[in-house]
Amino acid sequence: MPVSKRQRARITRGVQYGVLVAAVVVFALIADWHQLRMAFFDVEVAKALFPEIITTALVNTVLYTLLGFGFGLALGLVLALMRLSSVPPYRWIAVTYIEFFRGIPCLLVFIALGFGVPLAFEVALDMNITVMLSLGLVGAAYMAETIRAGIQAVPKGQTEAARSLGMSQGRAMASIVIPQAFRIVLPPLTNELILLTKDSSLVYLLGLSLTQFELANFGRDALNEHKSLTPILIAGLLYLVITLPLGQLVRRLEARTAKAR
Repeated sequence: MPVSKRQRARITRGVQYGVLVAAVVVFALIADWHQLRMAFFDVEVAKALFPEIITTALVNTVLYTLLGFGFGLALGLVLALMRLSSVPPYRWIAVTYIEFFRGIPCLLVFIALGFGVPLAFEVALDMNITVMLSLGLVGAAYMAETIRAGIQAVPKGQTEAARSLGMSQGRAMASIVIPQAFRIVLPPLTNELILLTKDSSLVYLLGLSLTQFELANFGRDALNEHKSLTPILIAGLLYLVITLPLGQLVRRLEARTAKAR
C-alpha cells in the first residue's frame, strides 16, 4: 500500500519521538540518582554558597563585564572611525590592531597585562583597571568591525543631507550617522556583551582575593572546599541569569530591526 508524503512525515516524527522517549527512559533507569543528587544538587552545599555568591561573585562578574564593555565600546568606536578614515596611516593602525587582537586569545592579554606589564614597567595596575583593559582591548577589536559595518549601512544620503544643511563632516557623523549606526548594530553589540560576560571568568589568572571573586572562581573555590559539583552548577545558573535576558533582548532587537526594514 503506497504511503503518502504526509503519512511518511508523520511516521518519521513518531520514530524521532520514540527514540527520544527511549533515551530518556534508559537514562532514568541506569542513572544513580542518589549519586547525581549528591554531586550536583546537594542542598546543604547550595545553602552554604549564599549570600556571598550573589553579593560578591555575581556583583563582581557584572562589574568586570561592564568595565570591559564600556572601555571596549569607546575604543571600538575610535577604531571604527580610524578604519573609515581617508588618511591611510589611521586605517593601517586600525586594521593592524583589529587583526592582532582578534587573532590572539583573551587569555594571553590577561597574562600580558596582569604579569608582563608590571614586570616590564615596574608599575602595579589596579585589578579593576587590568580587567577593564584586558576585556576592553579584545572586545574593542570585534566591536570596531561591528560599528564600522553599522556606519557603512547608513545611507550616504543622510550625510549629504546633513552637509547640505550646513553641518560639518564631524557634526554630521556625530549627530546623524553614528546614532543611526548604533541602532543598527545594537543586537551584535549585545552579543559581544554576552561574550565578555563569559570571558570575565579569565580574571582568575590575576590571583584574586575573596572579595574579588567572580562566579567561575567562586564556584571553583567552593568545589575544592565541598568536594561537590553543586557550586559549579549554581555558578552556571547565575551566568544564565545574566546571559538569557540579554539573549532575549538580542532577539527582540533583531525582530524590531527586521520590522523597521
